[in-house]
Amino acid sequence: MNVFEKNSNIFNLLSEGISEGIILVNTKQEIVATNSSAEEMFGYDKDGLIGKSLDCIIPKRFHNKHSDHFSSFMEKSEKRKMGNGLDLSGLRKNGVEFPVEAGLNPFVLYGNRYVMALVTDITDRKNYTQNLEQTVQERTKQLTDALEKEKELNELKTRFLSLVSHEFKTPLSSILTSATLLSKYKETDQQEKRDQHVETIKSKVRQLDTILNDFLSVERLELGKVNYAVEDFPLSRVINEVVYDANMLLKTAQQIRYPDNIDEVVIKFDEKTLALALSNLLQNAIKYSPEDSTIKILFTIEKEFLILEVIDQGLGIPEEQQKYIFDRYFRAENALLNQGTGIGLNIAKQHLENLGATLTFESKENIGSTFIIHIPKNIKTNY
Repeated sequence: MNVFEKNSNIFNLLSEGISEGIILVNTKQEIVATNSSAEEMFGYDKDGLIGKSLDCIIPKRFHNKHSDHFSSFMEKSEKRKMGNGLDLSGLRKNGVEFPVEAGLNPFVLYGNRYVMALVTDITDRKNYTQNLEQTVQERTKQLTDALEKEKELNELKTRFLSLVSHEFKTPLSSILTSATLLSKYKETDQQEKRDQHVETIKSKVRQLDTILNDFLSVERLELGKVNYAVEDFPLSRVINEVVYDANMLLKTAQQIRYPDNIDEVVIKFDEKTLALALSNLLQNAIKYSPEDSTIKILFTIEKEFLILEVIDQGLGIPEEQQKYIFDRYFRAENALLNQGTGIGLNIAKQHLENLGATLTFESKENIGSTFIIHIPKNIKTNY
């Protein structure tokens, strides 16, 4: 008679009162008794495990090692935790593996030796631990990223303050110098010299006004306080104004080639945005191109887009730095000696994209750059 049959009141009382699975095994590694928790855990019906080999609840890849471990354990006959320090897996009837912990307790009953395994399904604990580790890793990464961003922001602020200081100091110094010299030219025949210094002052004031407008534009973009007026207007009007202003910045023998096919062109867009973008591109082309060079403005019409290109023969942008060219405050290494805030292209691109247009470029160092504006014929904007 099997002393561990489920009709034993003592076994039932002891085994059914706990949530862990109880599996009793003889020296032949045959399962002689279980409780309902073990049967449910491994997916068997009542008494479904009785008489089966212990291997039926152990993944196949562990069978050989497990047999040796079991024999060694029976010889030593000591209570211990199974697989201490190792990840153990159980095998359900449907072939699904799951993580377990097992405590082993050898004992002798009526002259026969047995092992009682107290098995715990630790799937939830394992998942919780893994999720916790993943959460910790993700949180650590977030904190690391946040620190990096804060570091970048601090560097950006320092760079910005240095940039603003430099950009304002240079024209202010010129204004002060011209104003000082202007007061010295009091004779009638010195009018030409007075006029030269007046023009210098005007030019530097316009430069300061452009810088301030750029900074104000950045603020409005960040706060979402931008209003656009999309309407029909002649393209020639914008280009005439932009070219007229740019002519005052031309270096010796520089020239701007005006597009010859825009006289009858009327486009639907925000006029101020297009003027801002073209002014920025044209001024950059003049600034970074040598004397005695030609800057071209081209206009073409495609099926869905109106295309404007500003082409220069300037410094070009180093290939490894081209991916940063639209980043705010970025300036390429070969352009650091030229005045500039590094925000003009960023502002122009954001305004254009807000209206469904795009700003792209092609550039080769020491050969020149081409900046391209694509304006969709059918403008759609939420602004």
